[in-house]
Amino acid sequence: MKALILASGKGINLVPFTSTRPKPMINVGGRFILENTIRLLKESGINVINIVVGHEADTIVKYFERGGAFGVNIHYAYQKKVTGIGDAVYMVKDRFNPGEYFILVYGDIITSANIFNYTLQSFNMSKEPVASVCLTTSTKMFGNVYLNDEMRITNIIEKPRKGGLGNYVLSGVFILPSGFFSILEKTKFNMEKALRMIIKEIGLRASIWEGDWIDVVYPWDILLANKIIMDSLEMARISKSALLKGDVRIEGPVQIEDNVEIRAGTIIEGPSFIGANSFIGNNVLIRKYTSIGKGCTIGYGVELKNCILFGNSRVGRLSFIGDSVIGSNVDIGSGIMTINGNLDRSSVKSEVNRKIIDTHLNKLGAFIGDDAVIGSGNTLMAGAIIDTRVRIPHHYTYPKS
Repeated sequence: MKALILASGKGINLVPFTSTRPKPMINVGGRFILENTIRLLKESGINVINIVVGHEADTIVKYFERGGAFGVNIHYAYQKKVTGIGDAVYMVKDRFNPGEYFILVYGDIITSANIFNYTLQSFNMSKEPVASVCLTTSTKMFGNVYLNDEMRITNIIEKPRKGGLGNYVLSGVFILPSGFFSILEKTKFNMEKALRMIIKEIGLRASIWEGDWIDVVYPWDILLANKIIMDSLEMARISKSALLKGDVRIEGPVQIEDNVEIRAGTIIEGPSFIGANSFIGNNVLIRKYTSIGKGCTIGYGVELKNCILFGNSRVGRLSFIGDSVIGSNVDIGSGIMTINGNLDRSSVKSEVNRKIIDTHLNKLGAFIGDDAVIGSGNTLMAGAIIDTRVRIPHHYTYPKS
C-alpha cells in the first residue's frame, strides 16, 4: 500500500512559526512532525510515500529529498495555489492504480503511538474503506463523526457551527480506494461531500484511536504535541561524543545527541532532548518536557521548563524560559523572564490573527518567531506572540535618553 501525505497548507493560526516553514516542519520532541509521520509509516510497512507540498515547499524537499536517508521512496506533487483538501488529494490521482487502496494522512497530526498500524489492522479485518476517529476535549474545530451500532460512519460534518456536536472527530488518517478520485470529481473536489458520498455508496468503517492525539492548530498546541512525543521516551540515551564536564546530574529519560557540551552544576530532568552541537553552560536547570534543537547555546544559570527551541538559538545567562516555543536563530539576551501565568491563575489568553483566544491553559509563556532578537532585561507577558525578525531593545533604566 502507498501513502499520501498532505503537507501544503499555510497554517495561518500557527504564525509566527509557519511564516518561515511548512506546518509539518515544526519541531517537536527533537524531530519534525513530518519526520515522525514518515518514520511511523515505514514501521507500518509503507515504503512508497507521495507528499503534496505547497507553502515553503523547498524546506520539505531539501530535507527529505527522495527519502533514501529515511528508508522510503518519496514522490512530490506541488500545489502552487493552496486551496481545499480535496484539490490536494486529487492532484496525485495518476499515481494509484485502479482498484488499489491507499492511506491518506493529514500532515499535522501527532499521536502517542503508531496510529497507522492500528488503522491498517482495521482495514485488513474488513477490507472496506476506513477512517480513523478519536475523542478530543473539544470537537468544534474538527470534522465531527457520527457512528451506528456496527461502528460504521453514518455522517460527517466539518466544524459544526451550532449544536449537535458528535463525540468523535476525524483523526486525519484514512484508507480509501482509488475510486475515491472519481467521487472527488463528482463533488467538485469538496472533501466533506466526497466522504459523505463514499459513506452512502460504499460505506466507511470507523477505526477508533484511543491513544493521545493532537492536530496542531495553534502555537500552544506545539507544546502539547511535544509532551505526547516525549512521554513515549522510555530510557536515557547519551551520545558517546557528548562531553559532560564536572558534576552533571541527569534524571529520567534524557536524550543527548552528538557533540553536545554540558558544564558542571547542570541538572537535567527527563523526559528532555538536547540536539547535536549544543552548548549548556554551568548551573543550568533543564526541567521536564524541554526540547533543545541543534546548535543551541544556553548560558550560565538559565532555567528551561516545558519549552521548545527549534535550533541555532541562544539564551543568555540568568534567564527563565517556561512553557514557551522559540523559533530558529533566535537571540535571547541575559536576564529574560517569560511570565507563564496570570496572577489570579486564570487561563491565559493569546492574540492570533487579531483575535483574542482563550488557550484554556493556566501555564503558558511566549512564542518567538525565527531570527528575532530579544534584548537583555526584558519581561515577556504570558501568551505573548513575537513575530519573525522582530528586534526588542535592551530594557535599561540609565540613562533614560
